[in-house]
Amino acid sequence: MMSARFVSPGSFRVIFFLWASVLSLGLSSELKVKVRLPDGRITEELLEADSERDSITLEYRQTDGTLITFVADFKQDVKIFRALILGELERGQSQYQALCFITRLGHNEIIPSESMARLRQKNPHTVRTAEEKRPTETFSMNVAVNVTLAWQLSALIYNTCSVARDATYTREADMRHWLDTGTEGSMFETLPQAVEVPGLQSCRSVNDLWQPCSCTYSMRLEWYPCLLKYCRNKDSLGHGASYKCGIKSCSKGYDFTYYTPHKQLCLWEEET
Repeated sequence: MMSARFVSPGSFRVIFFLWASVLSLGLSSELKVKVRLPDGRITEELLEADSERDSITLEYRQTDGTLITFVADFKQDVKIFRALILGELERGQSQYQALCFITRLGHNEIIPSESMARLRQKNPHTVRTAEEKRPTETFSMNVAVNVTLAWQLSALIYNTCSVARDATYTREADMRHWLDTGTEGSMFETLPQAVEVPGLQSCRSVNDLWQPCSCTYSMRLEWYPCLLKYCRNKDSLGHGASYKCGIKSCSKGYDFTYYTPHKQLCLWEEET
């Protein structure tokens, strides 16, 4: 026969606190930051850290309505860029156009997810400007990625890039690295190069909307925590010790160039 056990109110509060603490482990934390864009307008960035997946997501909307998403998967050393671009309906485009670019994540590009999850801001209404403007990085995205097989690279790719099923790209150098680690080659398809398509020009130079061309899409992360700051103090014995005392913020631009079968899918080149 089982006997019932009763818990005192004080013990119950302790047990509830421990239970709540366990529930909070591994959950996402969210931070909203007001950021000034290059044209002077202000947008709101949403930064999410998932300590269980060991990932960070940054998202914001540009003044033209484009939604930019950046995902860092620290477990797999993969970073994902996605752009949801509003279509020009009067020119025969769909409601929006989705692009995804996948590359390897380098060390110290952004702070760890655990550190991001602990960030809090004292003045949420302050408009932030990055402390360091890093140089724009250029990528030749000459390989198409099959999104349905991309779970081999990162479990986060499908959820992020499924809307860009026919427009997800990576670099040949990254593809070769992943192939060397055992990834299936069927996931990748090398895109036509300039030598294979005589007269292939940048989409900016092409007039025929149905002509193949080399498209470039540019995006920028206006504000993100790129480094942890460390301060030093001395203990009671006079020994020096360092501790985390803040973050350094950066902004960085990216230019992605890739083959497109029709200039119709690269109309923003006309505006540059």
